[in-house]
Amino acid sequence: MKISIITSVLNCSQFIRDNIESVKMQTYRDVEHIVIDGGSTDGTYEIVKKSGVTFSISEKDRGIYDGMNKGISFATGDIIGFLNGDDMYNDPFVLEDVAMAFTSGYDSCYGDIVYVDRENTNRIVRFWKSGKYKRGIFRRGWMPPHPTFFVRREIFERFGRFNTLFRISADYELMLRFLEVNRISTCYIPRVLVRMRTGGNSYTNLKNFFKKFEEDCTAWRVNRLSINPVFLLLKPFSKIGQFFYKHQ
Repeated sequence: MKISIITSVLNCSQFIRDNIESVKMQTYRDVEHIVIDGGSTDGTYEIVKKSGVTFSISEKDRGIYDGMNKGISFATGDIIGFLNGDDMYNDPFVLEDVAMAFTSGYDSCYGDIVYVDRENTNRIVRFWKSGKYKRGIFRRGWMPPHPTFFVRREIFERFGRFNTLFRISADYELMLRFLEVNRISTCYIPRVLVRMRTGGNSYTNLKNFFKKFEEDCTAWRVNRLSINPVFLLLKPFSKIGQFFYKHQ
């Protein structure tokens, strides 16, 4: 069972080596790493080309989700996962556990994530403990951390890829579509799979906060689902406890 890891990246020369090395160090060996560079100007692609990843390309695109869609088109694995350019796998055994989940017949799996300081990745800032999925839980503001979400390639072929009309919430819309609308099966791996550096796009300023809220509402609408917008507006506040949850 081959696992394809897709990294969509732009101008990440400071951290892309950590990303690539975390994939290379995996004990599970049937892995391909596909890096889609959006036309970096800071030397990122030069680092990628010298790193020995399975496949890479550098060209202008329409953003991170467009890059992920390109990666899916190049992927040859049975399972597909996504690892952002400044993120890394938590340890060498992550993909072993992912492969084990799929041998049990699940369509997808996910786990926990820790947010770490951008410079000192040993300093944990926030711990996102996902918990088990139950149908309808998206209505309470739940979603799995996208970098820990692995899916069979055939699911993308059946139910579509990322909707690039979403600039911030395409990952949310895709997981909502897969899990809630099409009811694919999923498995929770109860441990940290990914270390994510702080500084994501979703809530970095008030403008992005309301843009994400708008896109989250649209995600429900395009999937013909109804929800009280108040629940989505309060969704970011449900994450406050992650800053106080002690990771063991």
